[in-house]
Amino acid sequence: MYDRFPRIGLRERTGQQDMSLDIAEAYMSGRNAMIEAGVGIGKSFAYLIPGLLINHISQQPVIIATSSIQLSEQIHKDLRVIGSRLGFTTVRSVVGKGMGQYACRYRAGGLSKPDDADSPLPKLVEQILNYEIDERADIQGGISDAVWSEVCVNDCKFEQCRYKSTCTFYEMRAKINARVGDMDFIIVNQDLLIRDLIKKKEGTKGLITERPALIIIDEAHNLEAKVRDARTLEFTFRGACRVLDDALQILFKQCGDKSLLTQVKFIKGCLSSIFKQVETDLLHTAKQDTDRVKVSQIQGVPFSRAVQVLKEFSLSLSVLTSRHEREIDNAFEAVNGLIALMNVLSGAEDNYLIWASKNKREATVSICPKNISQFLKHTLFNGKTSVILTSATMCQGGDTLEEQYAYLTQSLGYRGDYMERQPSPFDYDSHSMMYISGSVPYYNHENRKEYLEAAYKEMLRLCNVTEGRTLVLFSAKEDMKYVHEKLRSEKLNWALHMQKEGSSQDETIANFRASKGVLLSTGVFWEGINIEGSDLSQVIVFRLPFPVPADPVYEYKASKAHNPLKEVFVPDMLLRLRQGTGRLIRSETDLGVLSILDSRLSAAARKDYRSKVLDALPFKTVTEDFQVLERFVRAKGIKRSMQKRTSPAD
Repeated sequence: MYDRFPRIGLRERTGQQDMSLDIAEAYMSGRNAMIEAGVGIGKSFAYLIPGLLINHISQQPVIIATSSIQLSEQIHKDLRVIGSRLGFTTVRSVVGKGMGQYACRYRAGGLSKPDDADSPLPKLVEQILNYEIDERADIQGGISDAVWSEVCVNDCKFEQCRYKSTCTFYEMRAKINARVGDMDFIIVNQDLLIRDLIKKKEGTKGLITERPALIIIDEAHNLEAKVRDARTLEFTFRGACRVLDDALQILFKQCGDKSLLTQVKFIKGCLSSIFKQVETDLLHTAKQDTDRVKVSQIQGVPFSRAVQVLKEFSLSLSVLTSRHEREIDNAFEAVNGLIALMNVLSGAEDNYLIWASKNKREATVSICPKNISQFLKHTLFNGKTSVILTSATMCQGGDTLEEQYAYLTQSLGYRGDYMERQPSPFDYDSHSMMYISGSVPYYNHENRKEYLEAAYKEMLRLCNVTEGRTLVLFSAKEDMKYVHEKLRSEKLNWALHMQKEGSSQDETIANFRASKGVLLSTGVFWEGINIEGSDLSQVIVFRLPFPVPADPVYEYKASKAHNPLKEVFVPDMLLRLRQGTGRLIRSETDLGVLSILDSRLSAAARKDYRSKVLDALPFKTVTEDFQVLERFVRAKGIKRSMQKRTSPAD
């Protein structure tokens, strides 16, 4: 197949071929494989080509799981391109997304008109009911999470829904659960794959087709967090009360027992006491809405009696049979979730992590099993189907492949082979420079204002050097908002953009490219975005993306390590940093500057992890001298006033 590349207008890349051969070998030997594939080797083609052959030979579907919708859609396009060029003209494929990405006509039709005359909801409902909007991606200009949550698929009625014949979500679920032989490629997000593994582990019918030939997990550096999210149960006071009301309605229809009303009232009273204390914990501890804080010991709640009542509800639901079977199953599962919550809060169950947050504008309590790696070891890496894990950022430093892949191996419970890393073919030595600012004070909570002020001034200076065309990556939304407010009062020589909640990522990038300005961003912009050419000439990392030590998840991981900084915090930071810095050089002709405004990485700081960070990043020309940086920008013609370089994006 690769011999045909020159004839069909595709360029041969050694790293891409080697990766394809590694995948084919893993499949033939029935083994799992981990492969780091650097930016620019053509990673998706590298796994789609053996995938096409494996599907053709086995007649079984290939599952590809990613952690972003953008990559899923791109893989779907790449599959069409490479499939047709190589003669696979009838490849049947589907992209499966989480239910929260799809519009629900049943829910939209049942909404009452909001009091707020300026609300976007009425128009959105009309567009959904008129079949103009099927998915969130169809909305021009984006929409806030709060508004979209009113109309997206939530608890789907599936077969009972009168809209099922025209529902994009229902059609997608049918396709990803097709019989063997009916579908060739199933492209899903990692969340869907994990939920499928959970269901099959519990002995219920899975979401994705049985017996795939091969499972490929792209962006595998995100897999641990995705598993943790999927196995996390979230509870709000309103949501828990709704669970009780649903269970009461089902049970009362069956038996008419009025004592159920008293029991539900008792449980709601317990929940009210719990969430009042959680609100207090959040008020005193959370610094921002996204913080996960410890839940202090709950006083005065009769947990054992509450668990007993809920177990009686669970038992009564488990023996019911009805044509509304799915509703009963949902109520049964939700009541069992409340039992787990009560057991964790009372201390009767210690295999869970627990935390509180307020990321949905109301107090939320979350519980999650501690041992994620054991779950994956037994459900994914069990030898039944070959699994390929790949990403541009999987490795740390180390002499052997085993050492380089060690952090992800341990986090994921991985069992299988380690393949040679396929490095990026781009010329980082000539085309890029890394600047570390030594003048910004060390960051800590006590000197946050001082740090932000100094980092802000340095950032402004750097953005002026490249005359805009800069992506600034923040670890905290609060830092981003602070900088944005300050910049708005400045007289700037370039346009200013800030990532906003609910806005379309593609639209934000298009506006940034058109203005060649500065984009302040966080979250999803650390990975997955691709801005080739001179529109992006600098990436600024505002602060090293260390996880928060007090976060319950990282506190637990640290408690299991001999040296938490070396074994948990630095490796985790490096995975995120490598993703962020990978936004800069996206093609062979790209030129640019990576600037890090965190003096903990300076030579004067003498941090043990400095050498590890520098070894892990591909930028080998490193300076802490601002004048050296300016000379590099002038010499390479990065300033707009200089001769503009050419690139595929131009």
